[in-house]
Amino acid sequence: MSNIINKKSEILFCYDITDANPNGDPSDDNKPRIDEETKINIVTDVRLKRTIRDYLYEYEGYNDHTKGKDIFIREIIYDEENQYIQTAEKRANDFEKKLEKVIKTCIDIRLFGGVIPLKKDSITFTGPVQFRIGRSLHPVELTHIKGTGAFASQEKTKQKTFREEYILPYSFIAFYGVINDKAARLTHLSEEDVNLMLKAMWNGTKTLISRSKFGQMPRLLIKIDYKEDSNNFFIGDLDKKIKITEAENMFKIRKVTDFKIEISELIDSVSKYGEKLQNVNYLIDENLKLNTNIPSDWKKIDF
Repeated sequence: MSNIINKKSEILFCYDITDANPNGDPSDDNKPRIDEETKINIVTDVRLKRTIRDYLYEYEGYNDHTKGKDIFIREIIYDEENQYIQTAEKRANDFEKKLEKVIKTCIDIRLFGGVIPLKKDSITFTGPVQFRIGRSLHPVELTHIKGTGAFASQEKTKQKTFREEYILPYSFIAFYGVINDKAARLTHLSEEDVNLMLKAMWNGTKTLISRSKFGQMPRLLIKIDYKEDSNNFFIGDLDKKIKITEAENMFKIRKVTDFKIEISELIDSVSKYGEKLQNVNYLIDENLKLNTNIPSDWKKIDF
């Protein structure tokens, strides 16, 4: 296929969340995930991938079977009365357990890979697009909120139900990802797929309207494309080449205008290895303040 990507790329994606829970830990009362030593907020790559899948399914037509578009990994209830959730094997039956049909139809398999149960065995694809666990660029505070519900706890009582939850007043989160051109050949990942993924990352983050996720906003997206002859070179650790500056107190950050993002180290790395790069693409929220201007030869992403 001529449109399969033929170059390696790196991605830096930053977003923030206000008075909400970016990624609860079900084994710990669904509290936001926090590194207890550093107080850094942690968000799993699974959460980011779900954001992307949900946006593609709900807004980009990947729920239209008549056009051969679907999302493979999603929760499907196949028995409304008993609320039974579909197994992976049953999901594969939707595609007649044909690998080619799954790859052609499901953009999430082309992007992230997955385990596909077939007629005789299962095939595991390592997806071309992989993200490291996201981390906040600053320590966070955990807030415990209690409240009362609107309904009684049981019949013939005046006692209302109680609810409680854990939120973060603010968290600015950075994700680092890579797109591997070699793995892309196996899943037939195309440039169009990647562009849709970037759109889903950006727009999907701010269209999450569940109670625990409402309040997320995308702030910065950078994609570095390498030349075909770059000999497997890549800069790496893009998320570690930016940092928060000019904040009076890291624990008291409450909004995006309380600080600036220092990107000088990232710009220096791009400049240093410029001969290996094909281009650098970016998108920035107008409210995010940087310590320096975006280089003029970087190309603005236009969805």
